[in-house]
Amino acid sequence: MFRTVSDQLSLWDAILPQELLVLPAELARVDALLDDRVFFAPFAAHFDPRIGRPSIPMETYLRMMFLKFRYRLGYESLCREVGDSISWQRFCRIPLGSRVPHSTTLMKLTRRCGEAAVAGLNEALLVKAAAGKLVRTDKVRADTTVVEAAVAYPTDSGLLAKAVGGIADTVKRIQAAGGARRTRVRDRSRSAGQRARSIAAKLRLRGAAAREEGQAVVLRITGELADIAEAAMADAQAVLRNARRGLRTATGQRRARLHRAVNDLSTLVGRTGQVVT
Repeated sequence: MFRTVSDQLSLWDAILPQELLVLPAELARVDALLDDRVFFAPFAAHFDPRIGRPSIPMETYLRMMFLKFRYRLGYESLCREVGDSISWQRFCRIPLGSRVPHSTTLMKLTRRCGEAAVAGLNEALLVKAAAGKLVRTDKVRADTTVVEAAVAYPTDSGLLAKAVGGIADTVKRIQAAGGARRTRVRDRSRSAGQRARSIAAKLRLRGAAAREEGQAVVLRITGELADIAEAAMADAQAVLRNARRGLRTATGQRRARLHRAVNDLSTLVGRTGQVVT
């Protein structure tokens, strides 16, 4: 369930001396900026508004994330520092005497919302800064200087060799994360690389007859690379089937690593099939 603001202040907050109620200058400016409810909108899509376990207040999460990146703290050290500082607790809108959110709660919330929420926050901040005339967005300066650079144009053979190597590396990531460990997979990246390099030697042949012969060899080697890629794809499909079964029992960071690697391998197999075609 989505929560935006914290509970009411506790009795301890009401009896604090006035000197402890004043935030440092920088935190006071950030606190006033984050009071705008527009910064809650990027998180709303990741929570149900009525059903489920209540989240920590988004105003607390936003302010704690500011402290984390402003002072380059880890999650555990951030929670420890906030718990030890009355001014930081007031900045994070945590009532005095209440528990500071646990570090694992902050990490799970960060993984759950991801880059989409960060992009939404940056966009809202840019709009607010432009409205306050802190930045000017009506002018763009572009440097049109052209710099010569070496460009590696894609070839069938080069793409196939890179795809075979990418499949081998991603399979290793899956098995390192605990997925499909008993699935036997052959690393074909070395044989694919050797064939791709042999093509370059054939293309340097001079003379019309030599070039025609070289083109025929290139086509044959490219076909062999396609066969190697198809064999690597077949192995990868077996790894994907077994790794997806392992996802049912995996937990925590191990499950997250395995899930990312499985998605990467699935995408890579699909694109390799396009190159083979």
